[in-house]
This record gives sequence, structure tokens and C-alpha cells, in this order.
Amino acid sequence: MTSEHLHSNPIVTIDRLSKTYAGGFQALGEISLTIQRGELFALLGPNGAGKTTLISIICGIVNASTGSVRVGDFDIVADFRKARQMIGLVPQELHIDMFETVQDTVRFSRGLFGLPPNEAHIEKVLKDLSLWDKRKSKLMTLSGGMKRRVMIAKALAHEPELLFLDEPTSGLDPVSTRQVHDMVRRISQEGHTVFMCTHNLTEAQRLCHRVAVLEHGRMVAVGTPEELARQLGTGERVEIEVERAQIQAARAELRQLEGVQDVKLSDENNGARLIVSLDGRERIPQMLAHLVQQGVRVYRLSPLEASLEDIYFALHDDRQGRTTQQHANLEAVR
Repeated sequence: MTSEHLHSNPIVTIDRLSKTYAGGFQALGEISLTIQRGELFALLGPNGAGKTTLISIICGIVNASTGSVRVGDFDIVADFRKARQMIGLVPQELHIDMFETVQDTVRFSRGLFGLPPNEAHIEKVLKDLSLWDKRKSKLMTLSGGMKRRVMIAKALAHEPELLFLDEPTSGLDPVSTRQVHDMVRRISQEGHTVFMCTHNLTEAQRLCHRVAVLEHGRMVAVGTPEELARQLGTGERVEIEVERAQIQAARAELRQLEGVQDVKLSDENNGARLIVSLDGRERIPQMLAHLVQQGVRVYRLSPLEASLEDIYFALHDDRQGRTTQQHANLEAVR
């Protein structure tokens, strides 16, 4: 699917959405966002940022205070049933009857939407999620990773176009996490739109086309990781391979240079590489010249793309800096 086609095909349209609870706590404030059909989209943010509140409103579990949401052609309030029919939701917490079998619980989820039985579809979902061999097993006998896959199967039972995943790998071991990631990719490739809430930056970067960053109920950035890196000017990161015996000396020399923000040891190549963060690309020749002058043997230099972790903390630091300055301004006025 081309990017032009994606941008002309919204499946979720959120307009000035907010949520304030009875006690006065504002969980979401004036959020507007569009998700395109076929996207694999991540909503990032720390615990308490408002991610679960946002998807709960879209899925009709929580009522918004102001604003509107459309799923496809349907308003989630005026056309609740039609909108909800398009949505599959996998919540963070496991909500399953441990005494049921895998096949029965997935069949039951389909029936909740008033759909007739479709054994061929149930079989396909279970096979796609590597659960067919476990279809007659009770849920209490399954591993955590398998239970998470059952939750995804339940969400897909009524053939939704849009799948919400709230912290899909929470509490899973590395092997189960990789299995869930592989499944999410397959589901996206089959044409489903996937909206994933996570605070795992690596997970979002590996899986998603676009990301949005939510902090204290406010949308602070939306775009591809590459777009956000350009917008935020997160600087330049390079990997340098040097003589192993000179690694600590090279690190000390680099830390003294103007424009060098950070120097870390790489985990690769038995500690003979350094990851250097600079405030701009123009610092690279100066850095190399300094190392050569100091007698450090440089074997290789490679630029590195900004990670979502870099972007997230750049956003966080920028907001913290602006908040601190606002407080200082208020104190000066007083």
C-alpha cells in the first residue's frame, strides 16, 4: 500500500478529545489524531500518560468529556454498535475463564457480536496464532505467551478491521515477546490496522510505521521515528571502532571535546567500539582529527540513526526545560 493511499484512507479520526474525571483529574486534554487504514501505529508514553484512557474511549468503554471519535464512517457514540463491530481489543490485563478451552473461548467472543458460527475463520485465526494444536486445552494449562495469543485470537474472532493492543508484551519473557511481535507483523501484513499502546520504545521502533508520544494526557509529537528525529534535532550519533587497547583513552579524549554530548562503550565487538553523541554532523571531522593527533588508531566510523529512546528523552527534556523556565518566569513576576 502506497503512502499516498494511506493518507487518503482514515480509519480512526479523533477530534479535540478530552477526559476529565469527577474528582477533577484531567486524564486527556484536547487530543486530535488520525490513523490511516493499514497502519501499524504506536502510542508511546510512560505509565499514567493516558494511553489506556484514550483507547478505552475509542473502544466505547469510557465516555469522553469533550470531542468526538469516528471509526470508519461511524461515530462511536451515535453509531456505537457499528463502530464497535470494526474494533478488536486486546487489553493489558488477561480477562479469560481459565476453565474454558482455547477454541470455546474464541468461539464465544465471536458470538458476543451476534455473528453466526464460522468454524473456518476460527480455525484460521488459531492456526495463524500457532494455537491450533492447543485448541482443546484449558486456558489454565497455557503459558503466559500462549494466553496473550489467545487474547489476540479472541479480539480477531469477529473479523474486525482495527486491532487495539494495550501493552501487548507486558510481563512476557523474551521468547514470548518475539512471538507476539512476529504475530503483530503478520496481522498488519494481512490488512488489519494495528494501534498499539506501549512504553517500550524498542518495541515501537521495530514494529510501527508511525508513533505518537503522549505525556500527562497531552499529545507532544506524532510522526515516523525519522520525522521526529529531524523535527527535534536530536543531534548526530556515530559508532567508532578503535584499537582495543586504546578504548578508554579514546573515550576520555572524546569527552573533553566541544560538541560531544555523550560517549558510551558499545556492547559489540568485545568493547572496541564507542557510541558518540554529537550536537551536529559538522563535529565529526574535528573529532576524528583530534583522535588522530592523540595517536588513537581509528578503524571505522559509521553514522547511527536516532532511536526512539533518543527522541523520547529529547521531548521529555524539552518539556521539562520549558516547564522549569515557566516556573522561573512566574517566580520572577512574584
